[in-house]
Amino acid sequence: MSGGDIAGLVAAGVFAVLVAILAVPVLKLGKVFDEMRTTIKALSDGTTPLIDEVTATVSTTNAQLAKVDGIATNVSDATANISALSSLFAATLGQPLIKVAAFSYGVRSAFAGRRSTRTRPSRGR
Repeated sequence: MSGGDIAGLVAAGVFAVLVAILAVPVLKLGKVFDEMRTTIKALSDGTTPLIDEVTATVSTTNAQLAKVDGIATNVSDATANISALSSLFAATLGQPLIKVAAFSYGVRSAFAGRRSTRTRPSRGR
């Protein structure tokens, strides 16, 4: 064996040790990737039912909002009808009632004025 052969054997041994030393981190990195894959699969399996529930909740909420929109429309129509009815009442019965009230107040005031002049004693007659 010559010196070149020995140097080749030493270099091969050093290379084998270097490969063994580098294999440990690569194996650990492979285990990390396996754990990451398992975790991502678990998250995916847990997220899918959650997304389905959220979709069902949003659909139910949209249906309820459609019902509330219908109720709000009906309330708006009822408010408009009540407003029109009160305007009609004020126009047809309000004005005559105000006139009757004013007339009755005038008559009462006139009678009250006549009574007060009868009950007062005259001043010099």
